[in-house]
Amino acid sequence: MSIQDTSHIYFVGIGGIGMSAIARYFNAHGKKVSGYDKTKTLLTEKLEQEGISIQYEDDISLIPANIDIVIYTPAIPKDHLGMKYLVDLGLPMMKRSEALGLISKDKRSVAIAGTHGKTTTSSMTAHVLKVGGIDVSAFLGGITVDYHSNFLIGNSDVVVLEADEYDRSFLKLDPFIAAILSMDPDHLDIYGDKELMVGGYKAFAGKIKENGVLIIKSGLLDKFTLNELSELSRKTIVIYEFGVSEGDIMITNIGVEGGRFVFDYQGLGLKIDKLILNMPGRHNAENACVAISVGILLGVTEDKIRKALAEFKGIQRRFEKIIDQKNLVFIDDYAHHPSELRAAIEAARTLYPDKKLTGIFQPHLYSRTRDFAEGFAHELDNLDEVILMDIYPARELPISGVTSEIIFKLMKNKNKILVTKATLMERLKGYYPEVLLTLGAGDIDTFVPEIKNMFLNER
Repeated sequence: MSIQDTSHIYFVGIGGIGMSAIARYFNAHGKKVSGYDKTKTLLTEKLEQEGISIQYEDDISLIPANIDIVIYTPAIPKDHLGMKYLVDLGLPMMKRSEALGLISKDKRSVAIAGTHGKTTTSSMTAHVLKVGGIDVSAFLGGITVDYHSNFLIGNSDVVVLEADEYDRSFLKLDPFIAAILSMDPDHLDIYGDKELMVGGYKAFAGKIKENGVLIIKSGLLDKFTLNELSELSRKTIVIYEFGVSEGDIMITNIGVEGGRFVFDYQGLGLKIDKLILNMPGRHNAENACVAISVGILLGVTEDKIRKALAEFKGIQRRFEKIIDQKNLVFIDDYAHHPSELRAAIEAARTLYPDKKLTGIFQPHLYSRTRDFAEGFAHELDNLDEVILMDIYPARELPISGVTSEIIFKLMKNKNKILVTKATLMERLKGYYPEVLLTLGAGDIDTFVPEIKNMFLNER
């Protein structure tokens, strides 16, 4: 039975940002969709409003009858009762990545991969194509401010995908255009070491369809062997390197005007001057370089590209301004890797060079904290004040000796304190920040409304 022939699809972990987009896709195409997630969130409530039934208890009696196929997230615990029950029923099982691969297999898919920047770049790319007149579908890893959704449904054969390296999910895709933004080490709990992770990205490049396109950050091609490059050439894959002032396609003359980033683009036979982008940071100019290039490759005109970038409002939790006042700026950001912390802090420092930067950081995963403690400490030292929370475990069990304190002890910044989720709000009462950043991929975002109200009421 193919997934298109099914009538009832059940999702285990339906509230995940990637899973919910696929659930929305099938729901929009007339399938009966239901599922399980452990926590009710704004996103699951939105799915329920769209007619999707969700259970929040791991209770097999709540699982509906007449399920045709199960789509599950690899992050589901091995001792999950509902998952065991569904396996024992002998139902067809499919990982999220496999479902996404099947949905996009016969499409002209644009897959955006990289340790950082996937969500912003894929969302920006989808927006450029949409404004450019292409009725694109998109499966995104965040909620776009422009569309209030992580899923766009379109009638063209173009689909934009966020290509996730976790669990090697991106190897289920067969893109026509692929972008690799970065290959910094991450998810070492899955890959084991950096070289194996880089091998995953190279295998992803090898999945590009014949006569397709690879857009890759300048310098990363050095990691490919001659044989690997020859194989891409054999498939007549066109390769473009991109970067700031380097590569086949490039961003130059980055500056700030009126609180917005301005830059020039050059490549693919075009030179576009004075492009305006609301999202700050050199890294977002590089993300825009990819979005512009995909737009040009698919026929979007210069004036539409300029319009799309200037209008793009961004993604929730990607340098999202919660408060923007003269005496206080409050920014919420998903940064959970040292490189992402650097990008967010540098962007804030560029926009507010004379302001004091205060950061609240919640480390995500015990394994990531262990692997990158020195990197986290180094980047957090670039803040003027640091409030360091306890680790958000997500799918992991504790690792002996791994706590936020290992980052804390490595930091040279003297203006630092350790807090827990229980003590954070009380400790914040003594702070009068000028620019405040909440940083992390855990549940730190649940504090954002309370922090916002506290500081607005105090001033």
